Parts: sequence; C-alpha cells; structure tokens
Amino acid sequence: MAQSRILEKKVFDKLLEWVSQLIEWLSRFSKGLARIYHPRTWKEKGLVWSVALFAVTYLIINGALGWLWSMEPDGFDVRQVTYAHVGHSDRMVTGAIYTSALIEIGDTLLNKRGGYISNDVAPPGVWMDNMPNWEFGALVMLRDAVGALRDHFSRSQSQSVEDVALAEAEPQLNFQNNSWILPATESEYRQGIDALDDYLARLADTNQQAQFYARADNLRLYLDIVEKRLGSLSQRLSASVGQVRVNTDLANDPDARQATASSGQVEVKTPWRELDDVFYEARGASWALLHILRAIEMDFASVLEKKNALVSLRQIIRELEATQTQTFSPVILNGSGFGIFSNYSLTMANYISRANAAVIDLRDLLQRG
Repeated sequence: MAQSRILEKKVFDKLLEWVSQLIEWLSRFSKGLARIYHPRTWKEKGLVWSVALFAVTYLIINGALGWLWSMEPDGFDVRQVTYAHVGHSDRMVTGAIYTSALIEIGDTLLNKRGGYISNDVAPPGVWMDNMPNWEFGALVMLRDAVGALRDHFSRSQSQSVEDVALAEAEPQLNFQNNSWILPATESEYRQGIDALDDYLARLADTNQQAQFYARADNLRLYLDIVEKRLGSLSQRLSASVGQVRVNTDLANDPDARQATASSGQVEVKTPWRELDDVFYEARGASWALLHILRAIEMDFASVLEKKNALVSLRQIIRELEATQTQTFSPVILNGSGFGIFSNYSLTMANYISRANAAVIDLRDLLQRG
C-alpha cells in the first residue's frame, strides 16, 4: 500500500510539472504573439514585413477553416427529425419519414459546417475540392428521391394530378449547383426545401389533399434509378487502377444498334487528378441514400414484410453504412489493385457494388414476391 501511494505521488508530481511547463510555454507564446502583432513592431520592421505577416496569418486562418469545413456532416435519426418536423406522433402518417429525410438532407447541405461550398468564390471554399464533390453526390441522390416522390410516391396512377408543391420542389432542386449570384444556388434550393415542407404539412394534415402511396410498384421504380446510380459510381471507382473491359453495350439483344460503332474492348481509367473527386462524390451519395433507405424501411414496412424483402433492404443499408467509415489517411490512397499501398477507391467500390447487387435482388423480390 505504501509503495502504491509513493508511485501515485510520483505520477501526480510529474503531471504537475508537465502542466506548469505547458502554462509557461503558453505564456511565452502569447507574449511573443503580442510582441509580433504590436503596431510598433510593424513600424520598426517595415511595410514588406507587415504584409508578409498578414499574408501568413491569412493563409493559416483559411487553412484551419478549410480543414474544419472539409469534415463530413454526421448522420441523423430519420424518425427523430420527423418528430421535429411534424410536431406530434399522431401526424406520423405514411410518407412523413421519407419526406422529412429529404428535407433534412437538403437542410444539411445548406447549413452544415461552412454552409454550402460548391458555389463559393472566396477562400477557403474556392480552394476546397473534396467537400464540393461530397455535396454533389448527396445532391444527386436527393434529386432522384424528390423526383420519385413527385412522379411515383405521391400519385396513385399515371393519370392522377401531381402535387403542386412537389411540382415546384423538383425543378428548384435541379437548379445548377454552382451559381454564386443572380440567383444563388442556396436560395433556389431553399425554395425547393420549403416546397417539401409545404407538402409534408399537408400530408400530415388529414384534411388536406396530399397523399403518399407506399406500394411495391412505386418503390421498384425508384430502386431502378438507384441501381443505375450505384452501378455508375461502382464503375468509376473501379477505374482508379485502369481496366480493359469487354464492351457489353449491346449484349443480350442481337437486333440492338447504337449511334456510333465502338470496339469490342474498352480501356477505362480515371485520371489521377479525379480519383479523390469520385471517391468523395461516392461518399456523399452513399450518405444521402443511406438515410433515404432508412426512411423507406419504415414507411414501406408493411409492403417489405409482405414481400419478404425487409432483410434485403437492411443488407443494402448495412453495406452503405460501411462506406461511411472514417478515413485515417490525410489523402485518398489509390495504389494498384494488388500493390503495396491500399486503394480507397476499390474498397468503396466493393461496398457500393455489394449494395447495388442487393438492390437488384430487392427489385426482383418486389416484382415476384
């Protein structure tokens, strides 16, 4: 017991010594900064030194902001955000979770750390590369989901009248993603999100004429779009190492024709300067789709259970969750397929390909189940 107390005292004394040294260093550092940035120092050193000091300080501040703004936003609980939007559990009607998830994705794009960056014309946003690609990936998935809501989920049949608010929301969210002013992208997207809010308010109010139809055929049409998006992302990610692929454009149809002739083999390789662009676009798309599918799991629960397809949807969600694993390298590594260095793009392509295969199985279950 005595030895233990002696050891604890030594550790405590050492800790106090480190704290006192840290306090002393911080004191010296603050005094040094005060001396450097004192106006008298600027006069003594001259204009050139003062401009150089200002430039260095500006670059440091912008670098720190760029690093903070590059952090991807956290996920959210689709049920909790629905409660926040509709205000009461009695208003949790079919489609409320799906619509609330779309609204929250749009709000996150506009209000995350640093705001919407894709249209920035000043530092540090104009220097940033990864976050604008992340935003674009999430935006594409949001646009697809809103389009499905307008054309399929909110309409009972092909001859039914479309919802007025959704007819406004879709074109607003399809506005160009990098317009700085007249009009700014953020203002156009905000109007689209407000239109979704209007639809959700009327959907949750049983006296209003807004509907959401959770049917297997509607869901299958949306998943057809998702399948193509994931397939494209998977191919672009896999092309990080370069591949010679067999041209399958006209496969399975002997009478098929195409506009221009192409060779039987196609060499595909993503330029090295675009590798991280594709990676972060895939991260953003997976992040948005993950929340949309979680909402679908709840709003389409009865349909999925009847078709025995709930497990298939959960498998897709699990694969997409794996795409959001934190990256520990400061740069996106893209070594050769079986080389010394890891390849982040191929790892991401693996998860997305598995999710895409599960989407195909889910569509088949919805059609035949």
